[in-house]
Amino acid sequence: MSQYRYSQPSLDSGSIRLLRLMPNEDKTAPIQCQLFTYPLQKLDKGIHLYEALSYVWGGTSKRASIFIDNCDMPITVNLHNALSCLRDRFFERIIWADSVCINQEDEQEKECQIQLMAEIYGQANRVIVYLGEAANDSDQALEDIRLTAENEFTNSSNRERSQEAILKLLERPWFRRMWVLQEVAAARRILIMCGSAQINGYAFCSGFNKLKLSYKTYSDTQSLIRSVTYLIRGAIFRPKYATSPSSEVSLGELIDMYHTREVTIDHDKVYALFGMSSDNPNVAGLSPDYSVPWKTLLQRLIEFILSKGVSIETWDKRKIAVIKSKGCVLGKVSSVEGDSARYDRQHVEINFNNTSRSLKHERDWGTRWTLQASAKPIQQGDLVCLLQGALKPTIIRPYGDHFAIIIIAVTPRQPMRRENEYVERQEPLASTENFLHNFLLVWDLERSPRNLHNRARCESQIEINTLVLEYLETAPNKAVRFCDVALVLGDLEEYEEAGKRFQETTEIFGGAFEIENLYTLACIESFALTCKSGEQWKKAEEFFLQVIRIRNRVQGMDHQDTLSSIANLVSTYIGQQQGDLRAGERDAMTSLTDRIRDNVQITEKDMIQVVSAFDGKIITLLLDLKRDNVPITEEVVKAVVGNWRVGVEEIRLLFDKYSDKVKITEEVVKAVVGNRGTGLKVMRLLLDKRGNEVKITKEVIKAIARNTDLGLAIMKLLFDERVDERSDEVKMIEKVVKAAARNKDLGLAMMRRLLDERDNEVEITEEVVKAAAGNTDLGLSMMRLLLDERGDEVNITEEVVKAAAGNTELGLSMMRLLLDERGDEINITEEVVKAAARNKDFGLSIMKLFLDERGDEVNITEEVVKAAAGNTDLGLSIMRLLLDKRGDEVKITEEVVKAAAGNTDLGLSIMRLLLDKRGDKVKII
Repeated sequence: MSQYRYSQPSLDSGSIRLLRLMPNEDKTAPIQCQLFTYPLQKLDKGIHLYEALSYVWGGTSKRASIFIDNCDMPITVNLHNALSCLRDRFFERIIWADSVCINQEDEQEKECQIQLMAEIYGQANRVIVYLGEAANDSDQALEDIRLTAENEFTNSSNRERSQEAILKLLERPWFRRMWVLQEVAAARRILIMCGSAQINGYAFCSGFNKLKLSYKTYSDTQSLIRSVTYLIRGAIFRPKYATSPSSEVSLGELIDMYHTREVTIDHDKVYALFGMSSDNPNVAGLSPDYSVPWKTLLQRLIEFILSKGVSIETWDKRKIAVIKSKGCVLGKVSSVEGDSARYDRQHVEINFNNTSRSLKHERDWGTRWTLQASAKPIQQGDLVCLLQGALKPTIIRPYGDHFAIIIIAVTPRQPMRRENEYVERQEPLASTENFLHNFLLVWDLERSPRNLHNRARCESQIEINTLVLEYLETAPNKAVRFCDVALVLGDLEEYEEAGKRFQETTEIFGGAFEIENLYTLACIESFALTCKSGEQWKKAEEFFLQVIRIRNRVQGMDHQDTLSSIANLVSTYIGQQQGDLRAGERDAMTSLTDRIRDNVQITEKDMIQVVSAFDGKIITLLLDLKRDNVPITEEVVKAVVGNWRVGVEEIRLLFDKYSDKVKITEEVVKAVVGNRGTGLKVMRLLLDKRGNEVKITKEVIKAIARNTDLGLAIMKLLFDERVDERSDEVKMIEKVVKAAARNKDLGLAMMRRLLDERDNEVEITEEVVKAAAGNTDLGLSMMRLLLDERGDEVNITEEVVKAAAGNTELGLSMMRLLLDERGDEINITEEVVKAAARNKDFGLSIMKLFLDERGDEVNITEEVVKAAAGNTDLGLSIMRLLLDKRGDEVKITEEVVKAAAGNTDLGLSIMRLLLDKRGDKVKII
């Protein structure tokens, strides 16, 4: 059988072909058709009695056949399935299907017919959307959508299976194609078919909108479906006698909305949207012409949307463009929300900059913009900029060394405000204000929403060469690109992101940063000052240090620019603690930075205040200055080594650079061993560097014992590492041992080491035992250690027992230990009982212990009763105990009553007790 050939010449302008689908009662019979010419534009405007088919061609590797005038015509399997479903048993059907009704071999005819597409679908009696053959419960999916639209879907037990079937239906290729948008956007009536199942387009959208689908495993689907269902739903509202669909949406907006949809030929990213656009493609020089190279078409499109003044690079095999332009930032996106009523709209809040151009846009358009929904989702933090020559703003997003275009031509859909009146405008006026920044922009039309989402996770690291391999790369150009992006972000106070770009800039040059790059260096320092003024201290420090390091190498440390950078960094360190400084200290800091800039000597007073109050970073900077400008005196060294914030490396630097000026005096060593942060490391450094000058005197040892954090470790250093050299100097006198006994943190360990290492030099005096007895944290363990190790030297005097009885944390345990171990030496004197009576935590228990075990020695004197009556925590209980146990001895004197009356917490209760028990003895004067 011969193959069908289209008649020559091509169709007349304004005419189309229609397919007459012949009926057949046999569903398996070959499909017989006829093609005829139809003068669409010459007939009455409005609805015509044919049906336009919206479908996906499908793969071309496997073909099926229909017969036109008994001649074979190969078509795709998907179209064959559609026609099979549409063929009636008895009546002819008039169909328009693009792959048959347009001669696909005739490029001129294709270009002309593309310009009629909106009319073809807009004037059809009905548009039939064919989704493909029935599969994956698609019949049930359409039925569930219909029932949901009618509020009749109630089968909750089968809801999960139904949702999965509906989602699989929505994943079909038709919903992803670009051309279908124009087809349903123009339609007045729509029927949706899948296999033999059918549903009205409006009912489909109504049911879909009511469904609460979970898109977890279908991340791209929701936005694709909503944009097309909104167009399908609108069919019922379109006028029946319009010559073409009305549109207020520009070509640029349409491409922003739909460019991620699929096409077979790149040109159709543009041509498929003409029927929906308010722009005239002929005026724009964009009429369908498949002979025009894709890169040329894309360039023309960008020039039409933005300006002929922008620089554009495009490539034939890439749906991507690189654009260079001057411009300015108007503001930043602060929030984005969708429109629940219209899925083709979104609402964006803008924070405008404080510039005349930005404020003009804010006055004209307000801060809340209603925009067309975009394929690339707008995000909080995106920038609104105006490129030189463009009539409309562009929304962009900063990447590593460039900006990505999110919306190329922003057109707010709200009225423009003018002097309390509203004038509908779609194009804001351009301003003549200077455009300050250089923008390198990438407009990417080939990324899917999923790829865009994944890319956004590391967007700050993406460089242009990872997107456009064809883009030429040189180190200077790369550095300039990063600087351009960083300068924009710095002006917006995006310190973190700007910092990443400047860091990349310095890494690009590495060791090759030369004198001709000082302008870039000045830009980096300017950014550091911006960070400092914004109190971004860490960021400011990072970039000042980079600048100083490079200036030192390129210009020298004594160069005025280098000294200024050092002063700026010192000022940054000071600024971090500005709130903690007193007025005099602030004056000293100002004096310091001025002297650094002026390259003159710093005063000793200023130096001491700085090295005492700040960490080692400032010290490192100061030590790099000219030697004559840095005073190194005993007081300065003391301040450095005694500052716990200063690291050992900074002190090592001090010793190395100024070894001739650093004197290791007793005061310096005391400052080292008293340093609770870095004292151990500094002492080790001191012994290594200047060991022969370090004298371990009595005062030094006392300072070690007072160091509750590092004293033990410093003592161990002296014993373990330098014991032979220090044997004559490290004398363990009573005050040293007493200080260890009193130490609540390291006392036990220090005492044990003293006894182990210097046993013969340790004298256990009354003062030492008394200090141990009164130690509220380690006293019990220390007392056991002394009794076990040196019991014969431990004298349990009245002062020791008083200290134990008065110990507010360990008193009871301490007294039990002493009574058990050395009870025969203990005298329970009036002073001891008074100490127990005053003890606010264990007084009652200790008093019971005394009365039970040594009652015959306990004398309840007036002083004891006064002490008990004055105890603000246990006074009532102790008084009750004394009255119960030794009532006859308790004398309620005037002094006792005064003590009770003066007890701010328990006075009333004690007075009642006294009145109840001994009222006749209580004299109220």
